Amino acid sequence: MPFRRMVQRLLDLPLRRKLILSFLAIIAIGGILTLLVGTRIEHQTIISLAEAKVRHDLASAWMVYEERLNSLRDTVRLRARQEDLREALGGSDVAGVSGRLDAIRREFGLDVLNLTDARGRVVVRSRSADAPVGDAAARDPLVARALRNETAAGTRIVSRDELLREGDDLAGRAWFQFVSTPMAAARPEDHEDKGMMLVAAAPVIDDSGVLLGVLTGGLLFNRNYDLVDRVKEIVFKGEKYKGHDIGTATLFQDDLRISTNVLDSQGQRAVGTRVSREVKEAVLDRGETYVGRAFVVTAWYITAYRPIHDIAGRTVGMLYVGMLERPYIDLRNRVMATFVGIAALCVLFLIGLLSFVARRITRPLAVMVDATGKIASGDLAHRVRAESQDEIGQLARAFNRMTDELSLAQEDLTQWGRTLERRVEERTRELRDTQDQLVVSEKLASLGKMAAGVAHEINNPLTAILLNSHLLLERPGLDPGEEEALRLIADETTRCAGIVGGLLDFARQTPSQAAPTDINDIVDRTLQLLEMQASVRNIRIEKALDRTLPAIEIDKNKIQQVFSNLAINACEAMPTGGTLAVASLMSRDGTHIEITFTDTGVGIPKENIPRLFDPFFTTKSFGTGLGLAVSYGIIRQRGGTILVRSVVGKGTVFTVRIPLIPPREDKRIEEAPL
Repeated sequence: MPFRRMVQRLLDLPLRRKLILSFLAIIAIGGILTLLVGTRIEHQTIISLAEAKVRHDLASAWMVYEERLNSLRDTVRLRARQEDLREALGGSDVAGVSGRLDAIRREFGLDVLNLTDARGRVVVRSRSADAPVGDAAARDPLVARALRNETAAGTRIVSRDELLREGDDLAGRAWFQFVSTPMAAARPEDHEDKGMMLVAAAPVIDDSGVLLGVLTGGLLFNRNYDLVDRVKEIVFKGEKYKGHDIGTATLFQDDLRISTNVLDSQGQRAVGTRVSREVKEAVLDRGETYVGRAFVVTAWYITAYRPIHDIAGRTVGMLYVGMLERPYIDLRNRVMATFVGIAALCVLFLIGLLSFVARRITRPLAVMVDATGKIASGDLAHRVRAESQDEIGQLARAFNRMTDELSLAQEDLTQWGRTLERRVEERTRELRDTQDQLVVSEKLASLGKMAAGVAHEINNPLTAILLNSHLLLERPGLDPGEEEALRLIADETTRCAGIVGGLLDFARQTPSQAAPTDINDIVDRTLQLLEMQASVRNIRIEKALDRTLPAIEIDKNKIQQVFSNLAINACEAMPTGGTLAVASLMSRDGTHIEITFTDTGVGIPKENIPRLFDPFFTTKSFGTGLGLAVSYGIIRQRGGTILVRSVVGKGTVFTVRIPLIPPREDKRIEEAPL
């Protein structure tokens, strides 16, 4: 097999090279683990710093938002105390104050500045003298609080009808056609016609403390970019990275961007796009502040989102700030590139050092190899110098003692040769005495063949045990994956004992320990144990299991032994890799369960197929020929059979047919047609 040849080539390398390669392997494993852990720690550190910064930036943005709300509250409260408003409401001459209110609205950049009488009816809309009045504004919770002699301010969702009463331009600013956005949550509607507005309401009171009405001011956020650009200017100070703004800010109405300096792929403000489902669920649905990585329109950002509540405490929108993730990723990559470069220089230095040390260690061994050759050619007087007191020096002294013993042995052999003829007759008599023991030896040889078959069956699960054990030893610490590997070790050890019992059962036909079992569970378990071996051999495993098959009465340990034998034989038939396809299905007549093992290996010659299940028949140089014989005996004991079809050079299919109800009559071995 390719893997075995590669291992053998490594074992055949000179000792000096093996020492260097061994140390380099240890250094490489340590370096890779250090690199992985370092990358993880560095990434987490950099991202944590970025998240801490964006959290601070969100707090700054929220201060700008609160400042805008407080400014609106102060403006409305101060203007509500003006004498002309009180006189207009007190004398019922409200028409004359409309122009004054419109001038105030324009001066302070407000979208709405209205006057309401003491009953909560709108009497003046400052945007237009012709605007409709007389509608009830007391349903607005802010106006309702102002009618109770309180000044109130907050965020409010304004309906399209209210916006139309103020003016078509406001209604037009609030209307958005949704833009298709990756990862956004689905919504039944395709547009938004309501608006999100900062609203402040202050009572208008005369000198005697009587409530005359309410002054209401509002600032519509939809397509108003003053706030988000102000946040960007204060927090990020116009910083750019590779031509892109490093920081952005956005106001959301529900999950819709209504005011933003995030740009779309055409370089336009991405209003009308929507936030991702993950952020929506965290901020709008659960009312949490979200800080983390998020995809924003066209790029990944380190983001922070904070819910915006109306005066009743309902979540009506979000305030967002975000920084491009790319600068932090590039910083991480630069640091790791520097780290890798330093590590590479260290490895080069260590290679030189290892080469020097290995040469010093292996040079005495080369001298001993040369001495061994001379002694093998008959120069028993040759000796090596033991210059050091370490293990190599001890080996040199032991080598010299061995040479002395060989010299003595040679003398003994010479003397023995002189007396050999005299002892021939004596040895002949001894051979006659031992002839009787040959019969016993032949019996022991038969038992040895059986033991070899048992060892053949046990060797396969032991391979899985050794592979998983080495993997565990190479890992620095225990985790759930190691616990699973330890469990595999215990299971495989138990199965080894079951294999020995199965072999004896084949010889004696002892009853099986049957119980209702899902055949697919046995297939899954068998292939799970084979995954590591298949991966090493470059073999892909494909499963097509019918999960609706009924449970049947079988000895699951014996059946697993059969499946393991067939799967391992299939893998060994694919020395250069290939595909092992395993399928389970109900037979056409509904009386049997069929499990097929299909490989893309070298195939079986037609003349060998009838002998496949004969004990001790094998085409492998290392096999005993008992694997398929034991497997066939197990299936025959259950009342089933194993079918074989194969094409040389294309592959082989083994089909195990197990009856749902064990029949009383055994069936003969069959060969499936090609």
